[in-house]
Amino acid sequence: MINQVRVKYSRQPNLLRRYRIPSAALMLILSACGPQPVRERGDGLWPVYEGALKYARYIDLTHAMTPSMPVWKGFGPSRFGPASDPATGRPYRYGSDGFEATHYDLSTDQLGTQLDPPAHWAPEFPAIDELPATFEARHGRIPEGAVVMVRSDWSKAWPYPRLAAQTRFPGVSLAALQWLHTQRHILMHGHEPLDTDSTPTLEGEHWLMHQGYAQAEGVAHLDQVPETGCLVSIGYAKFKGGLGGYARYIAICPEDSAHGLTIREEPGAPLPKLEKPLRWDPDSGVRVRR
Repeated sequence: MINQVRVKYSRQPNLLRRYRIPSAALMLILSACGPQPVRERGDGLWPVYEGALKYARYIDLTHAMTPSMPVWKGFGPSRFGPASDPATGRPYRYGSDGFEATHYDLSTDQLGTQLDPPAHWAPEFPAIDELPATFEARHGRIPEGAVVMVRSDWSKAWPYPRLAAQTRFPGVSLAALQWLHTQRHILMHGHEPLDTDSTPTLEGEHWLMHQGYAQAEGVAHLDQVPETGCLVSIGYAKFKGGLGGYARYIAICPEDSAHGLTIREEPGAPLPKLEKPLRWDPDSGVRVRR
């Protein structure tokens, strides 16, 4: 299948090897970006921003969504198009209407970088809108509440559509998932492929969903993230009863990390005016700058 994992996390390496997590490396997205500033009562969380987040480096772990991105053949393709005035059927245009918008005909809520709620497989567990807004991680010995991302570099071939048709890909073993959740009590794990494993029954995903655990799928750019010492920010659309989440994952890493941008480098407001405007490209089915 693939090579056994090379575990770089210094604590419990033999135990992790015994469970044979099948990937190129184990990524732990944890907190503890450094010493926390002294806070006075009533300061709120602003000192946390000033002392750590303002100088942190932010790395996007998310694939851009396109109509041609890899997706399981059972869901079929999605289509993007210009949004139209329902009264006339005419697409909105910058020149005539002052704005444009996009119509998304999405074949499933299991697209691209995503968050799987347990209800994806087990209806007795929470759906996407029922997940608590407490995704956080704390530094230490794979601590309770940690987020563990499994790096395989599978995502470097994205967005090659045939990725979704692969029957063998870097997976996470059931034994490793059970150990991480039942022995280390992690919050959730994530991986680069669009499924947890390539067993005939998807045994790892089946176990996770039926035990009430969420997971991240289709994660990108894990090769840019330090193995420990980062936070992970998770955002997803809150569809009522949703069985999958179009997710955005951002790694928030220490200032001395090799990759990522800081708020000082990209302040976010005002945003820069770009040289080329967005234009609809009928061949790719998305707006591009050319």
